[in-house]
Amino acid sequence: MIETVGIILVFVVAFVSTFFTMPFFIKRMHAQKITWADFNKKELTPVAGMGGIIVLLSFVFSMMLALFLRAYLDFFSGLDLLPLLAAMLTIIIVGLIGIVDDVIGWTKGIRQYQHALFPLFAALPLMVLPQVIGNTGIQVPFLGFVNFGIIYSLVLVPVAITGASNASNMLAGLNGLEAGMGLLNALALLIVALVVGSTSVAILMTGMIGALFAFLFFNWTPAKVFPGDSLTLMMGAGIAAASIIGNMEKVGFMLFALHFIELILKERTKMQAQGFGIIQPDGTLKAPEKIGSLTHVVMRMGKFTERQVVLIILGAQLAVVIFALFVFWHNHTLGFTISKGVLGG
Repeated sequence: MIETVGIILVFVVAFVSTFFTMPFFIKRMHAQKITWADFNKKELTPVAGMGGIIVLLSFVFSMMLALFLRAYLDFFSGLDLLPLLAAMLTIIIVGLIGIVDDVIGWTKGIRQYQHALFPLFAALPLMVLPQVIGNTGIQVPFLGFVNFGIIYSLVLVPVAITGASNASNMLAGLNGLEAGMGLLNALALLIVALVVGSTSVAILMTGMIGALFAFLFFNWTPAKVFPGDSLTLMMGAGIAAASIIGNMEKVGFMLFALHFIELILKERTKMQAQGFGIIQPDGTLKAPEKIGSLTHVVMRMGKFTERQVVLIILGAQLAVVIFALFVFWHNHTLGFTISKGVLGG
């Protein structure tokens, strides 16, 4: 019972911090003229940017609460702090990289290879975890358990962090899309964490869910604030970090199925395509001549408004989540889940 109360408190702090801070933040962004145009609207109304800053701060506040509850009120008594703190540090570093990306992006921008390189350093806290160093293999879809040896901690962990961070940043451009995708993925990992008893992952994902849920109130079309790379990068890093410390790599890998498709489509335009559509007189979005995003694929399917395009993609992601949970539950009930136990209590 006390663990449930603690999880609820983490959610409440993350949600309330974001929900009540965001209006003030939006006003300050407009006052400082830190705004971006909403290209999917008839009028290019300026919208506050870098909303991921508040989500990141709210997430950190919720984690601080979890640490306080454990230290002083005997909540989460069986929690191993080391994996939780390592995952937190990775998420924070990637979030800070995203903030720098947002700021520099107004002038020179960050090149594609830098997008891939910078998050590698954020993986260091996870790479040196004794549990990660000792966990040399993962469950690979269709192959079963594969032992990678030291390659797991030195190569696969940093690749997972940078890959997931950049994947979350690719499928973007429409109001509510990025945060909605992150929310669904975090919910999936929370469910898995509750089933297998991974307190660390449950705390991480609850804090992220609370902050993202509140953020969607302001980011849903018509958006009052945009997430920026500060949000998209940290979301991907959060999913990857939680998957690693919870030994849930198989589920985490499957959750990015749509992002793999997005990567293939982006490659057709040498990673230059944006997810925007061409606004029509009736308010629907028309795909550009060259398809470079899943958003364009949906636009080609019919005459849809921005809200409808987002809901279709989120519906597809929900199907991915359900499939991933089905595979997890099937393996779990057969006794094949997580070969080396759950990290982090």
